[in-house]
Amino acid sequence: MIEVVRIPVLSDNYVWLVHEPDSGETMVVDPAVAEPVLAEAEQRGWRIGQIWNTHWHPDHTGGNQAIKDATGCTVTGPAAEAARIPTLDRQVAEGDVVRLGGIEAVVMEVPAHTAGHIAYHLPSQATAFVGDTLFAMGCGRLFEGSAEQMYANLQRLAALPPETVVYPAHEYTLSNGRFALTVDPDNQDLRARMVEVEAARAAGEPTVPTTIAAERATNPFIRASSAEAFARLRKGKDEFRG
Repeated sequence: MIEVVRIPVLSDNYVWLVHEPDSGETMVVDPAVAEPVLAEAEQRGWRIGQIWNTHWHPDHTGGNQAIKDATGCTVTGPAAEAARIPTLDRQVAEGDVVRLGGIEAVVMEVPAHTAGHIAYHLPSQATAFVGDTLFAMGCGRLFEGSAEQMYANLQRLAALPPETVVYPAHEYTLSNGRFALTVDPDNQDLRARMVEVEAARAAGEPTVPTTIAAERATNPFIRASSAEAFARLRKGKDEFRG
């Protein structure tokens, strides 16, 4: 099984450092910055060989060049955004396979937050790295795509096995949950989850990764009945202050 290490950076980003012990290979998902990532890998005796980017935003790619310079690693990311990620060595699209040691990850195109956003699904590990598409009890803003696209993305991710562990790139859970309670106040699973989330955040603890099962039960964007209903929810969250 892979080992996944959470590295908090900036104000609310998470960089995921991933190690495959059989091969000894290590990669990084969406490094916003380089220094804490390199330090964590060095402390563990891991050598970074790859970076996997989900989309072009600087808080997901800002550490690419420095990590590449320090380690000689290769950078993989969405072909549709290659012009905006100048450090890319390999461009990937829907259905392509990338590997960490003997572990395969299948590329899923999930555009909407950005036009070329991708996710990496590792079926054998019941794991998905989803960038800014799916959050705990939330989803990404629609910067470069439509509500229809994002709704389809979420339904596709929700169809993954319920035990799939989902690694988003931000700590947005408390705000997402507070909004979710305004639109789904009778959801007892949601209420119970929010008790746990509030306690974790009060203690300074993280609330992700999450699972597909948890999101099916408590995420209003996944639970929306249609793309139109999703669009209303997304607009409401964009305007929400809480």
